[in-house]
Amino acid sequence: MSAPTMAERVEEYLTYRRALGYQVRTEGELLRSFARYADESGHHGPVTTELALRWARLPERAARLYQARRLEIVRTLTRYLAPREPGTEIPARGLLGPAHARRPAFLYSEAQIAALVEAARSLAPSAGLRPLTYATLIGLLACTGLRIGEALALGAGDIDFDAGVVTVRQTKFHKTRLVPLHATSVRPLRDYAQARGRLQRGPAGTAFFISENGCTLPYTTVRQTFHRLLQKAMPGAAPVGRVRPRLHDLRHTFVCRRLLEWYGDGTPIERAIDQLSAYLGHVKVTDTYWYLTGVPELLALACQRFERFADPKEMTHDPQL
Repeated sequence: MSAPTMAERVEEYLTYRRALGYQVRTEGELLRSFARYADESGHHGPVTTELALRWARLPERAARLYQARRLEIVRTLTRYLAPREPGTEIPARGLLGPAHARRPAFLYSEAQIAALVEAARSLAPSAGLRPLTYATLIGLLACTGLRIGEALALGAGDIDFDAGVVTVRQTKFHKTRLVPLHATSVRPLRDYAQARGRLQRGPAGTAFFISENGCTLPYTTVRQTFHRLLQKAMPGAAPVGRVRPRLHDLRHTFVCRRLLEWYGDGTPIERAIDQLSAYLGHVKVTDTYWYLTGVPELLALACQRFERFADPKEMTHDPQL
């Protein structure tokens, strides 16, 4: 029996990962690219470190972090193949440097969020559904911290207006969770739901956020529109490092504001952060703890708290200890 092609190896691995609950969208695309490169270059036999490095370094001018990430993805494939296919080489970790680095978070002010919503309301057509769609979408992201993919995947029946709860279905690892809404956010969502039924030109869609024609909004379209709204609402906004404000930073802003408020009112962070982690849909609470070190304002508060903890004279005066 002939040896499997690299494409066949990759598809077997992706099937295995999906069975465990992983969506492997980006990873799958990159691994299929690796498989095409291997098969078209005439490679036969198990994966080698040399083959993995050749592919990972493409394109040559790509950022080092991107190349390291490509190599790390092939490394996960080889770890799966090695017990099944003797001769498979697992590239050493870090051959091209670190494969992961969190980008700095941009924290929106309340005024900036309000300006984005107002800019969305001015989108064309002025009497159509599009301005309401983007204004409501930005407002929902800002007040709940939902991931943009979760918001775009909401179904028309996923918001219980009477209970004030959003059902987020089949997100990371096929998890479903309930997200309570603040009372002030229910009315705009209800108004949008009524408007979408009145203003959409096409057949009724199943998604909550839809285009003028009743279709689900593609992420690429939403991202491009958001960038135009940024230019209009925040033309002078200074980026964090080299990173300009992004859609995902609305989620960062939501989390940081909540943590800052908890620090301010003396809420025990070590207990409340578990609840916040579940609310956000984080797989690990350590993903939520990142905000305590990744944002200067929160890091300063955490340092102050540690100083009080380390000083015996202050221990009895700190309500969080």
